[in-house]
Amino acid sequence: MSNTIVNIEIYLEDLYNQKKFLEIITFITTKIPQNEKSSKVLNLLGISRLAMKTEDQNNISLARNDFKNSFLKEKTSKSAIKGLSNFINSSLMYFHLKKEDVDFDEIISFHSEVKNFCESDLEINEGMVSIYRILNDSKNIAFYLNKIIESQKFSIRNLTSYAYWKCFDKNWSQSDFLKLGQFLDNNIEKINDTRLIKISDVKNSKLKIGFLSSDIIDGHSITYFLKTVLENYDKEKFEIYLILNQKKEDLYTDIFKNLVDKSLNIRNFSDTEAINTVRKLNLDIVVDLMGMTSGNRPSLFKNRISRIQINWLGYCNTSGLKNMDYIITDQNLIYSDEQRLYSEKIIYMDKIWNCHCGFDYKRKKTELPSFKNKYFTLGCFNNFSKINDNVLNTWSEILKKVKNSKLILKSSSKVQSNYRIKKKFEDKKIFESVIFLENTKSFEEHLNYYNKIDLALDTFPYNGVTTTFESVWKNVPVLTMKGYNFNSRCGESINKNLDLQYLIAKDEKDYIDKTIELSNNLEKLNNIRNKIFDRALDGPLFDTKSFSHNFFKELSKL
Repeated sequence: MSNTIVNIEIYLEDLYNQKKFLEIITFITTKIPQNEKSSKVLNLLGISRLAMKTEDQNNISLARNDFKNSFLKEKTSKSAIKGLSNFINSSLMYFHLKKEDVDFDEIISFHSEVKNFCESDLEINEGMVSIYRILNDSKNIAFYLNKIIESQKFSIRNLTSYAYWKCFDKNWSQSDFLKLGQFLDNNIEKINDTRLIKISDVKNSKLKIGFLSSDIIDGHSITYFLKTVLENYDKEKFEIYLILNQKKEDLYTDIFKNLVDKSLNIRNFSDTEAINTVRKLNLDIVVDLMGMTSGNRPSLFKNRISRIQINWLGYCNTSGLKNMDYIITDQNLIYSDEQRLYSEKIIYMDKIWNCHCGFDYKRKKTELPSFKNKYFTLGCFNNFSKINDNVLNTWSEILKKVKNSKLILKSSSKVQSNYRIKKKFEDKKIFESVIFLENTKSFEEHLNYYNKIDLALDTFPYNGVTTTFESVWKNVPVLTMKGYNFNSRCGESINKNLDLQYLIAKDEKDYIDKTIELSNNLEKLNNIRNKIFDRALDGPLFDTKSFSHNFFKELSKL
């Protein structure tokens, strides 16, 4: 590199330190020929554009191009790797602004060229995690989270995210989840007792129970199950607190606030402030509805916010935390000889671990769509992240073997890309058999899409829960697969509580064989459909009063 360019870089860095961003942009774009701009100069140009804080598409687009050229100029130099990092992050900014026009394949290709030079680069690894989140690629999300953990530069959020995304991995054992949870526990700060108020030993006249969540908003799946217990508790015996940890609140949040005795939002509190705030409430029990998901706050439970702490609903697996005292489950989900693989003591609900509050739409008995369509329609409305390669391969086999069949897919998430899944089906030459539905304008419209499905296919090992309850409400049979732990047996528990053990496949082969058999025996499938209609509301899946009664009875025992 010439002395001239080195001197220019020093001059520009000095301007940058003085925050003279416009001068930098003007100098680089008017004084330096394009072929003489070094990787470092191009980086300074891009970050100066972003530092102007004009978040318009054109400005970010120009910065992206600067960072891209910075990387391509030298590729493996320190400045080029920084250029790649900035290119990744500015591309993510642009995508979230426009929701389109970003070639993630190009970024992945660039990264693969130089991955040996940036294996422990925290910014790049976090950027790759974000890209694969958009692409719904759970395998690669977990891969780059693991890179971050191996680099010893991880945050607590990295660890909880890794635990969540490994739920999608068929090859992970329950002992792996327990070990990771214990590793998480060991890495969460133990706050000095002098900074915390003591948990009171004053006995309450009523049992005081808090529910902690970041997801009490319209349409979130957690609300359909929490509503069951909050609408049906004895106010003479229990005092309920809703502890929110969310930035956004809506009208639905207000509905939930009106169901309980008191509510508070700890979103903007530090862990120490949040712990002291909740401890002052003198709660007997706090139920964590997040676990490793959403806006989780594991530090609160590590440092204890109530006399008894329970893991339920949001994360169907062990937390690994010593101070998480219990996990709520049922006999179908955690077998007695598996209790050692969960850090919590097990609370077994009588029949099922949760109960859906149901919908305001009247159930109607409907016939199989294939009676009219003359083709067989499979469907899955689970989050696209749950559709891993094992699932894709199994579904592809089914579509090839079941003649005149179609597969309807619709993600339960509002902002998701189906790019990865489309490409997989294209590679297997069955793309024309797959229908991708757009997000609906109303929830009623979403529910009515189930009317198009003959047989719903569950994902594995991470089963659907809310979507399976929706399918049952709409009389659509759900074929699931036998699992090996809590989160991979949710479909089993639901089908067993419907007395539909036939719809629990032993493995991928059995899953395929059962689908083929039902596609060739529509009367049998229709009989199952009628059975679901007759039994769904009489069983435990939607029996909110019985579930709530049993739920609070179990908590009272503690």
